[in-house]
Amino acid sequence: MSTTGYPPQHGGIRTRRGPVKERDPGKGMGMEAACWLAPGALRRLIELPAPPLDRHQLKRLEEHRYSSAGHSLLEPLMQRYWEWLVGCVPAWMAPNLITIVGLATNVFTTLVLVYYCPTATEQAPLWAYLLCAVGLFVYQSLDAIDGKQARRTNSSSPLGELFDHGCDSLSTVFVVLGTSIAVQLGTNPDWMFFCCFAGMFMFYCAHWQTYVSGTLRFGIIDVTEVQIFIIIMYLLAAVGGSAFWQALIPVINIQMKIVPAICTFLGAIFCCTNYFRVIFTGGVGKNGSTIAGTSVLSPVLHIGSVIILAVMIYKKSAIQLFEKHPCVYILAFGFVSAKITNKLVVAHMTKSEMHLHDIAFLGPGLLFLDQYFNSFIDEYLVLWIALILSFVDLVRYCVSVCNQIASHLHIFVFRINQALEMAQAYIVSKDYITCRISKGCSVHPIM
Repeated sequence: MSTTGYPPQHGGIRTRRGPVKERDPGKGMGMEAACWLAPGALRRLIELPAPPLDRHQLKRLEEHRYSSAGHSLLEPLMQRYWEWLVGCVPAWMAPNLITIVGLATNVFTTLVLVYYCPTATEQAPLWAYLLCAVGLFVYQSLDAIDGKQARRTNSSSPLGELFDHGCDSLSTVFVVLGTSIAVQLGTNPDWMFFCCFAGMFMFYCAHWQTYVSGTLRFGIIDVTEVQIFIIIMYLLAAVGGSAFWQALIPVINIQMKIVPAICTFLGAIFCCTNYFRVIFTGGVGKNGSTIAGTSVLSPVLHIGSVIILAVMIYKKSAIQLFEKHPCVYILAFGFVSAKITNKLVVAHMTKSEMHLHDIAFLGPGLLFLDQYFNSFIDEYLVLWIALILSFVDLVRYCVSVCNQIASHLHIFVFRINQALEMAQAYIVSKDYITCRISKGCSVHPIM
């Protein structure tokens, strides 16, 4: 999530002269041409059986306009680097491809850390921390230039904005998990639980206030600054090892690892104060409602359900499920959080209502029921089932939404629409020929 996100086009695909008339869905470039999976059994398996968006939502998506306000402290300085970096990117590279490469890098480097530190109490090799620092920096850099590449290649679209925020929602899960592992916060499970879910909650709230006000707002200390701070923490973990984070701070007698946790607590209070000020007073809908005309408090049901279930299962576990398997636990609930955040972003962009019933809650629900019946199935096994179900549901939803929007807009997800560029060139050339003929000039055919 950055101020360099996609400024979407409106009224369908636009050329340099105006909107291209949109064809009926299913004609011309349909789902088969636009989707990012080959048609066939794999596509039917990984996509939802019914389209997640109706035609009214798709129509309102065309009318969506990206709106942001404010900028963070380091952003003006980082802009110079980002402008240079985007100039190094090939013009054929699609913005969404840049985004997904950054996300994959961040996910892979964090999973390396999870492999070496499954309980967030172990010491990983020095290179693993350095790899995570590099991975997060790569993700930050690519996340910042995807929108610039879209404007540079004239390929901005609502799909780009949705794809950007969707990847950010998943990246947030891995960033908070990787940070907790780096400082070995698993020795303080309550703090680790709070820090991980606070990070996911704040990201959700950022889009909650956008759903209410229609504008994504950035503070002086925002994502860019937090990511730089986390990169520094990775480097400190690599240089100082476990001894650094376990060292006691004189006078106050607390371990160094608690300092980032306290900063998270203070940051959560500060950010949530600003978010809820906008949520309660900044509604742009009728009578101060959301942009969809719904209650400004309606999104709390989704994130509230995730957090309440996570807390109850954590505290009532007979085998100390979270304490012994924090990484699997955070990922299982993190995928649910990413799914409902994506739904919130879609609701904002399509000016539609968020419905509470969602299969994403199936995994946490199974954990809750298993505990309710005195854990007649091993909790650790159910946790893995919940993780798989949550991950599959997230992937299916994201793939289905992206493919449906790409099909509706007649664009590709991971490559720039060459047919559109050729159409634009043809329109310009045709107008030039018409102009020359009207002036009585000789015209040579264009091959």
